Amino acid sequence: MTQTAPLPATLESELLFNADGLIPAIAQQHDTGEVLMMAWMNRASIAETLETGQVCYWSRSRQAFWRKGESSGHVQRLTELRYDCDGDTILLLVDQTGAACHTNRRSCFYRAVCGGEVVEIMQPE
Repeated sequence: MTQTAPLPATLESELLFNADGLIPAIAQQHDTGEVLMMAWMNRASIAETLETGQVCYWSRSRQAFWRKGESSGHVQRLTELRYDCDGDTILLLVDQTGAACHTNRRSCFYRAVCGGEVVEIMQPE
């Protein structure tokens, strides 16, 4: 990948990254509001996402870029990037192809506490 452009100055000045240079990012399906997943981004992955339109995260375990769908084909196309009032969380409105979760579920949020018990509310695709 070629060098990505820097973040827009306003965005750079308003985002609050943690000590590791990361910020949490929540992916939400743009047309239904379904919350799909949470992952981490750094300045370079945000810049790449804005530049290409394909969501790119930072993998803390691999210490490398994680371009969503690169191996699975379950890509996330960015429709809008938002951030919260404190500038410490990003909301990515995306068009998700296939499963967002590595467990092959549409969403990573497939467990719920119901009546004091943990239940799976979504099956793999």
